[in-house]
Amino acid sequence: MKITFLGGVEEVTGSKYLIDNQDIKILVDCGLFQGHRELRERNWDPFPVEPSSIHAIVLTHAHIDHTGYIPALIKRGFKGKIYCSRGTYELCAIMLLDSGSLQEEDAKKANKYGYSRHSPALPLYTKKDAENSLKFFQVVDFDKVVSLGSLKVTLIASYHILGASFVVVSDGKETLSFSGDLGHPNQLIMKNPPALKQTDFLVVESTYGDRLHKEGDPLQALGDMINKTIARGGTVVIPSFAVGRTQTILYCLYLLKQKNAIPNVPIFLDSPMAISVTDLFCRFPNEHKLSPQICQDAFEIATYTRTVEESKAIDQMGQPLILIAGSGMAEGGRVVDHLKYFISEPKNTILFVGFQSRGTRGRDLIEGEKEIKLHGKLYPVRAEIKSIETISAHADYNEILEWLSHLESAPKKVFITHGEIEAAQSLKKKIEERFGWSVDIPHYLESFDLD
Repeated sequence: MKITFLGGVEEVTGSKYLIDNQDIKILVDCGLFQGHRELRERNWDPFPVEPSSIHAIVLTHAHIDHTGYIPALIKRGFKGKIYCSRGTYELCAIMLLDSGSLQEEDAKKANKYGYSRHSPALPLYTKKDAENSLKFFQVVDFDKVVSLGSLKVTLIASYHILGASFVVVSDGKETLSFSGDLGHPNQLIMKNPPALKQTDFLVVESTYGDRLHKEGDPLQALGDMINKTIARGGTVVIPSFAVGRTQTILYCLYLLKQKNAIPNVPIFLDSPMAISVTDLFCRFPNEHKLSPQICQDAFEIATYTRTVEESKAIDQMGQPLILIAGSGMAEGGRVVDHLKYFISEPKNTILFVGFQSRGTRGRDLIEGEKEIKLHGKLYPVRAEIKSIETISAHADYNEILEWLSHLESAPKKVFITHGEIEAAQSLKKKIEERFGWSVDIPHYLESFDLD
């Protein structure tokens, strides 16, 4: 087998790993590059491999940085099947269509406000392209071996989000395993990731490879920030990822309300995609910790705003409230429109609850940016900018090392991906010091023969 890293290296975005073996090429994950301009422009570059030469795609999970390039690859000639779990398919049916719609909307706004370098600005793919891509999907049960030419592929439930999987690929001699995004153990709603016992080669993520999650009670932290903001007459705006994080925040708010720990102010979930994902969540009781009744009750505490008119009305309410809106890094979606209204008022709080990649608005804000550009116009940042790091769905470096410790023998090679270079280098050093294993941090487009 040979592996080539077409994305997800030295950055937390664009995961794509090409496996070439005798008669077959398969792509593990097919993510969209997000973040700073140089990365986003890779989405428009010619694909490094002829798309029609790829026989199949296998997905670890549904996040857009792992799946969001699929419609573009199909437009460019991919004709194979896309293998994934039932949960991943159901989420992709929501998320890819939303991605296509957002790209159409962003292109429309770029043309309207004239802030694109291209005239006219075009979407990478449309909602119709995304709908077409769903015809290529084939659902696979967890733990079932799928034969793809000379390779055998198995998905193992990993519980990072609904449908998330470890992907194990074998050519009959060697096994190559992919962690995908490795879940943070003891999450509020998702189950703990299981251990892998054996693999010859391992591709492991490193999002939090250079840091530990802060100690503390996320409920207490969230409640304190809400109470402080509401007391000064402000609104709490929470940019949130639609899958996993939004449902965790709703559950936290449900628990705080049960304890009467926060004021009885309106709560809005203003993200059509997050609403659809939340509706889906309770249909997968075996993948999370919530009972059917609590699952239903927790997700009923918010008012769901589906239309643009309902979304705009929130900004005009003139009273303290809690607003959850996509996207999680404030790069697109409805939260950008809300930031234009709330970002310059000192009484308000913008609260981030997930990892913010380099080059995103979220990262700029938590690092103290005093002015941000929204739809081509600069806005002063006067709202309080806060973050809670105890709600992460990613394992920190201690938790990654603990997960690795369950391997019964040393892999021949560990490849560290899906982390900024500092995080990847830090995790590499920690793995080498603790286990003495051979570890590599691949570069973009670098290949390795696995033998």
